[in-house]
Amino acid sequence: MEFTKMHGLGNDFIIVFGEQELPGNAAELAVKLCNRFFGIGADGLVYILPSERGDYMMRIMNSDGSEAEQCGNAIRCVSKYVYEHGLVESEEIVIETIGAGEQKVSLTVKDGVVETVTVDMGEPVLSGTQIPVAIDAEPVLDQPIEADGTEFKFTAVSMGNPHCVIYVEDAVSFDLATWGPKLEVHPLFPRKVNVEFATVLDRGHVDMRVWERGAGPTLACGTGACATLVSSVLNGLTDRCAVISLKGGNLFIEWNEQDNHVYMTGPAQVVYTGSVEI
Repeated sequence: MEFTKMHGLGNDFIIVFGEQELPGNAAELAVKLCNRFFGIGADGLVYILPSERGDYMMRIMNSDGSEAEQCGNAIRCVSKYVYEHGLVESEEIVIETIGAGEQKVSLTVKDGVVETVTVDMGEPVLSGTQIPVAIDAEPVLDQPIEADGTEFKFTAVSMGNPHCVIYVEDAVSFDLATWGPKLEVHPLFPRKVNVEFATVLDRGHVDMRVWERGAGPTLACGTGACATLVSSVLNGLTDRCAVISLKGGNLFIEWNEQDNHVYMTGPAQVVYTGSVEI
């Protein structure tokens, strides 16, 4: 199998092009190939597939074999891949996802190289039953959640996949490895959840660290950055445009007041290409 290793701010993926549909053993392959000691090593295995509703479809398998509905960093990588491989000619393309529908992508290109990617991530879902979270409220704002006798307050947002945003004093040094896995599988979240720990530095800048559902700690999460901005606006902590600083770098997020869509801008990089025996 030929592949391209790519990353968005350190959130890395094995990108595969050429299949007509998701292979039946995609989950097994993801566990095998994403292993950082015995495989290629990645946070996810991403297939670029034909689409009837967009230019291409993206399907992403997490490193534990589960499928993600959407991934903001992966969609930037996919967009860069299809443009730089001549699979699309326009700098305005549409990538279909299984959780967030068709997403419009704008590319900033210089000398044939995609420098940044802006993705229309669509409207955030704020209804508890649709996120989903076992709280029938809209929005699910500043709600208590307990794990091992410790109580946090969270805001829930779906960006095509579920997120739980928790504000802490210092996100950079927060004990992600202890609390992330406990909250990911908390009974409040019937489909598990991505957990973001955030610290608001000012109205235009937020530090965030993420525990991704099905992947664990990652250097960046595009949908998580979007959810963090939406949560911060709902809680009155930031303006509708802000820089979200992740361990792997910065994303610029805007929640547009006119169309209610969230826009994410950031880079994507090729690491290497290769082939692997499967």
